[in-house]
Amino acid sequence: MIAPVTAVFAAVTGLLLLVLSAQVVKYRFRYRMGLGVNDDPAFEAAVRAHANLVEYAPLGLLMLGIAEINGVSSTFIYWTGMALVVGRILHAWGMINGQGGPHRGRMIGILLTWLAILVAALLLMWNVWQVYG
Repeated sequence: MIAPVTAVFAAVTGLLLLVLSAQVVKYRFRYRMGLGVNDDPAFEAAVRAHANLVEYAPLGLLMLGIAEINGVSSTFIYWTGMALVVGRILHAWGMINGQGGPHRGRMIGILLTWLAILVAALLLMWNVWQVYG
């Protein structure tokens, strides 16, 4: 069994991870710091935007992939995946542009991410209930 819809979202998330990694590396070279951050809020925001993607995206993608393999409608997978990926992009954009402070993109991004994870969890529970309930 394959999960082509989830595969596309995983690929886009992987590209986002590389972009955010490059941002962190740019600051690490600039400040010659291999670990940690200094008092530059832009540097800290870049590190947190990268880390936040790593914290949320794997679980969301794993849940989508399991749901897709279990036979959940591709339409549900597509829209949930869109919310996850757009949420992660908005969050990173808001984190970097707001330098870690309040930013509309950051707020909307995390809400979309949470919504995607909630919907994926409900889809998985519904799918299991349909099969075994």
